[in-house]
Amino acid sequence: MSTSVIEPGTRLAGRYRLEERISDSGGSSLWKAIDEILARAVAVRTFDPEFPRIAEAVTSARSASRLTDPRLTQVFDADDSGESAYIVSEWVAGETLEGMLGKAPLEPGRAATLLYEASEALAAAHAAGLSHLCLTPRDLVWTTGGTVKILGVATDAVLCDRESDDAAAEDVRGLGRMLYAALTAHWPGDEDGSALPAAPASDDVPHAPRQVQAGISHAIDAIVCRCLGIGTGEPLASPAELAKALRGVPRTPLPLFAGLGHTPPAAPRQTAPPRRPAAPPSPPPAATQPHQQHRAPAPEPSAASHVPPPRAQRHAAPPPPPPATSTRTTPTHGHGGPKRQTNRALIGVAAAALTVIVGLGAWALSGPGGDDPKGGHPSDNSQTSSPPKPSVVKLVPQDIDPAERPVGGHLDGTIGKNLQTVIDGRPSGAWETQSYADADFGRYSKGLGVLLDMGKPVKVASVKVSSPVSSGTLQVRIGDSQTPTDLQRVGEQTPTGGEVTITANPQATGRYVVVWFTKLPSGPFKGKLGEVTVYGTAG
Repeated sequence: MSTSVIEPGTRLAGRYRLEERISDSGGSSLWKAIDEILARAVAVRTFDPEFPRIAEAVTSARSASRLTDPRLTQVFDADDSGESAYIVSEWVAGETLEGMLGKAPLEPGRAATLLYEASEALAAAHAAGLSHLCLTPRDLVWTTGGTVKILGVATDAVLCDRESDDAAAEDVRGLGRMLYAALTAHWPGDEDGSALPAAPASDDVPHAPRQVQAGISHAIDAIVCRCLGIGTGEPLASPAELAKALRGVPRTPLPLFAGLGHTPPAAPRQTAPPRRPAAPPSPPPAATQPHQQHRAPAPEPSAASHVPPPRAQRHAAPPPPPPATSTRTTPTHGHGGPKRQTNRALIGVAAAALTVIVGLGAWALSGPGGDDPKGGHPSDNSQTSSPPKPSVVKLVPQDIDPAERPVGGHLDGTIGKNLQTVIDGRPSGAWETQSYADADFGRYSKGLGVLLDMGKPVKVASVKVSSPVSSGTLQVRIGDSQTPTDLQRVGEQTPTGGEVTITANPQATGRYVVVWFTKLPSGPFKGKLGEVTVYGTAG
């Protein structure tokens, strides 16, 4: 069967239903598909019958299926015995390194952490006798579950017809190029390897990262130079050596769910060519409007779908200074003595009048003619009552992301779609999960839903959830972490096919609100959300 006649809806091996063609090049096509037996999204590569290396690609995929490091894409199936050869692997949902760098370089500590994880993963592959040989920023993914994934170990080398007498050194160069890109948002490799702007170079040798981007330490700059053969430092020979070197530099922990967060790019060094002008900083958002999120375009060639890019830091305008006040009506020193005497006289008259008024009031309340028959003093409510409680109002989320608690590395590639329909004010939203084999997510997850970012800590009184399903369990969590399991569970309800309200009693405070299914509804075992509305008070 030729790739030209394979269409969406085609089933391979009676179980893999092709849904969407992701890319088509070099005699093979990459598809997003559904494994109908296990009810999960998978990536399927199909081949044209004329592709010259089908047997080699299938053999390499079978070798890759034995890799156990969770940071390497898992291969599930590979076959070339029938009419159509195919390779089935894990569907990785997340953002590629190239996508992360669409706005600015990464903060150096996070770049070091990201490539440290990638280096350890490649070291595990090399220990098993496998390599990559064609690493680009499109092959490193920061997943929606907060993990690093390397795509295409063993198989991409066959598809790209790459060979090397020193595979370890070649993969170190690939990792070094990715680290260079993460630090500078420039690509020091072949033009077809990335859409990022080319790294400045002299005599085909890239300038060192510190010459391109300010704020990079000597230590991490030296590591990149050792990977790429810049300068006279001793080259790093393997991914394991690179991982060991990166252990010795400051690294910043990677966040969950929110992506990697960019730091404003520092000014380039004078030795580098002019960089693309940075976008002007956004003005502080108005208090009555939700934060507008700008999302970088996602590259297509990898099997990774994209999560929302990291949130920009929100800066609230500082409150205006209080007006200057003084308890004096005249200067302490200076001319104007007669005026000071006049003021003192007026103050004395006012004090005497106040004394008379207070005395008459006390006599009226306590004397025989008072309204209180027992001669008691009625309480002054204006002095002893507590201030009125702030009214509960609808709170507007500033952003929304998918939320999940995967088991065994499985990620739901569907929950990142149609997110805005959950908070658009209409109960007919289109957010949904994949279909699973049972109400417990086929043991691939323990929770699937959405994470609302309220922009700042709020006090939540209740959450109203509109869902078209009528069974399962919806749970609400609130807190200041972006990790759902770190948030406080405030309640849960069984969906009824319409609206249900989950009340926080007592009210819970936090910046983030998670609404997710901890059990799927019966029937197709698919969770669906129409609208989520949060009620409470700000702060």
